[in-house]
Amino acid sequence: MPPHPAHPTPATLHLPLHGESAAADARHAARAFLDQPAGGGHPFPAPVLDAALLVVSELVTNAVRHAGGRCALDMRLRSDGIDIEVTDGSSQEPLARRPDQQGEGGWGWHLVNRISTDVEIRHHHGPRAGKTIHVHVARGSLGG
Repeated sequence: MPPHPAHPTPATLHLPLHGESAAADARHAARAFLDQPAGGGHPFPAPVLDAALLVVSELVTNAVRHAGGRCALDMRLRSDGIDIEVTDGSSQEPLARRPDQQGEGGWGWHLVNRISTDVEIRHHHGPRAGKTIHVHVARGSLGG
């Protein structure tokens, strides 16, 4: 009997999220997605995977905290890295604020911009108003 044909690993992830567990759910799904062999490609180095999970966590946490709690995570594997998008219902752009040394936040948007490239905010109009934040975590970044 011939071997079963190889099923290519999906190179995209789409995950609707809602509520207080959204960031944890997003990290869990992103980790499972990134741990799969990437369709014949080489695995991403650990620092790149860690950076992607940090970006996912920060973007989803901010969407839940500042945009009403509903959002969606989309990830796409590329040969040169990982595209990450978080879409939410708020048209307000993230604000870089001075990080609080006492643990009150302010670090997330700075981290996202520091470890990602191609940071872009796309606004949506009409009945599905809101925004999508797109970033790219490069394969060669962070020692990868």
